[in-house]
Amino acid sequence: MSNEPNEPGPIDYLVIEFPGSRMTGEGLPLLIDLVDRGIIRVLDLIFIRKDSDGSVRGVELADLTGDDRLDLAVFEGASSGLLAQDDIDDASRVLEPGNSAAVLVYENVWAGPLAAALRRGGARLVANGRIPVQEIVASLDAAETKA
Repeated sequence: MSNEPNEPGPIDYLVIEFPGSRMTGEGLPLLIDLVDRGIIRVLDLIFIRKDSDGSVRGVELADLTGDDRLDLAVFEGASSGLLAQDDIDDASRVLEPGNSAAVLVYENVWAGPLAAALRRGGARLVANGRIPVQEIVASLDAAETKA
């Protein structure tokens, strides 16, 4: 593995919209599992709500954990300082009025040691990107209809 202590992995973010501000917590155990297995590290997790008049406000984790279905207390205090007000403003622009969102910033912990080893071997990252899931599904659907 890496000789460098705590070699950081790439940092990504997600803005996850909840129509009608309905949060079931169904994905929460999967997120916790990724953290527990050391695959990701949650750096920031905030919740915002866009009211019907377009105004945006923060939602406290404590306000989301009271029904015993959605226990987010494990992420209480997850704030690295990476999220600035501009980021929150950008996230709020993609929300529909009446909806809420989670803004999640996370480190891909699994990639840190790999990146360090590759750098030690003289390799360097020259490009990266992400293919949106909707494009993958559309491509698979198109290929299936041709077959």
